[in-house]
Amino acid sequence: MTNRFSLAHLTTLGCTPPEMTYLAARAGYDFVSLRPIYMGLPGEPNYALAENKQMMRETKDALAETGVKLLDIELARICDDVDPKEYVPAMEVAAELGGRHVLSSIWTNDRNLYIERFIELCELAKPFGLTIELEYVPIASVTNLAETLDVLRVANQKNAGLMIDIHHFHRAGDKIEDLDRVPREWFRFLHLCDAPAKIPASKEEMIKILREERLYIGEGCIDIASIVERIPEIPYSIELPHNKRAQELGYEEHARRCLQTAKAYFEAYSFQKR
Repeated sequence: MTNRFSLAHLTTLGCTPPEMTYLAARAGYDFVSLRPIYMGLPGEPNYALAENKQMMRETKDALAETGVKLLDIELARICDDVDPKEYVPAMEVAAELGGRHVLSSIWTNDRNLYIERFIELCELAKPFGLTIELEYVPIASVTNLAETLDVLRVANQKNAGLMIDIHHFHRAGDKIEDLDRVPREWFRFLHLCDAPAKIPASKEEMIKILREERLYIGEGCIDIASIVERIPEIPYSIELPHNKRAQELGYEEHARRCLQTAKAYFEAYSFQKR
């Protein structure tokens, strides 16, 4: 089995998409996972490639020159005040760059609304040959595996899938054996990182860790091996932001260590895929 790895943009968020692509190539990644949907979060750069034509050209050139592929784009959030049609320009960008998937998560408590908008998002993605991968986030509205599977089953869209972030899986308190009841075709890629065993009691601390202090693979206490062995062979996108390490080492060396520790961890285990 040859493992394939993607560099998720949150790991090196200070790098523009073209800079990140060259960096990923030098560090040994197979893919990049870009963030061209601007969410207006505090301190987060705007990499909306649909609006920045120069950066779009540079990103396209970087992918062509390096041979690194675009795995997915993010984040198509489902919210009360966002029309899914607003994501169409980013879908066009993903398709032009050869991307495969659009990552989504749900941030409204209105179940009827989020089911309706998730279906619409899937329908919008179909003409571009893209899938919509639903990620649950403990600080969002759909917060665990069971709730996510409910959305996918009710929506019943062929281009919809499940994206497990190992950090969120652990923080949600999900059980590893529950992965066995997920249809195999719903798995298309996975977010990889590690974290301490203790789950933060406050939302603020949870956000701080998931945005700034995730750990290298094998450095924390998540049972990554047991999760991975229950999932088909798919690309692993390393989403591992750690602000202090990125500042001390530089983004490239941090990204390289993310990949090195992931490969070392995988080599230490013999995964029996189910």
